[in-house]
Amino acid sequence: MPQAQGRRSLQVLKTVNGKPKAFRNVRRQAAAVLCRQMNKTEVIKRIRDIGVIPVVRASSPAEAIQVVEAIRAGGLPLLEITMTVPGAVQVIEELVKRFDDAIVGAGTVLDPETARRCFGAGAKFIVSPALNLETIAVCRELDVAVMPGALTPTEIVTAWKAGADMVKVFPAGAMGGASYIKSVKAPLPQIELVPTGGVTLANAADFIKAGAAAVGVGADLVDTKAIRAGQPEKITQAARAFIETVSKARMSSVPGADRDPRAGSPRGVVDATGSNHALW
Repeated sequence: MPQAQGRRSLQVLKTVNGKPKAFRNVRRQAAAVLCRQMNKTEVIKRIRDIGVIPVVRASSPAEAIQVVEAIRAGGLPLLEITMTVPGAVQVIEELVKRFDDAIVGAGTVLDPETARRCFGAGAKFIVSPALNLETIAVCRELDVAVMPGALTPTEIVTAWKAGADMVKVFPAGAMGGASYIKSVKAPLPQIELVPTGGVTLANAADFIKAGAAAVGVGADLVDTKAIRAGQPEKITQAARAFIETVSKARMSSVPGADRDPRAGSPRGVVDATGSNHALW
């Protein structure tokens, strides 16, 4: 009997006023609870699953928040707020409060002091364009996910041995793009790489097929010109396109897998609600 009642309740949620949105809101609320309770291991898993990290650069806090709203509307819950955004730490704190189902991280973190401030503001992961061993050590102390920047195999291995959870390969585009990632992954399959710099919708699939755990995407997704032109839907559409591109790239690498990009993959692609498909 309780199970039957549960099924009826679920049906009511799905069809209230004839709109599935009510059911989606319940799922978003559940995702928010899970996000608040995430530990470092779970954050890293979500980064792997989602596969796309929007690198947010903006000229003001208000513009950054508008960009984030547009990205989230496209189904991307991951947000990397770079320290080049004015008042970046306060922006992170505001986003954590406002969007409790989002996974907010800090980017362009160059020193351990900034890492501590971002963690205190609620950042779930710390990203840097360069290799700073002290910053990695602080992140390990704080038990927060850290993704230092590296370029050469020596730097990548150094970062990994120091305790990096993933390694940001930057600038990946300037080093040959996906072919460089494939070359590095051959002798270092155990290190999870996140190429950033030069990643576009046209080549994102190539990076994933080359072995990238995820991709960091800047201007090709975070289009501040669209915000200034009053066209945030362009960013929303781009977010959806990147999710679908990554999903299809992963599916194509799985022999015999269902080709429907919504069907999930060994690493899955999840949206802001935590469900295992990209688009509603």
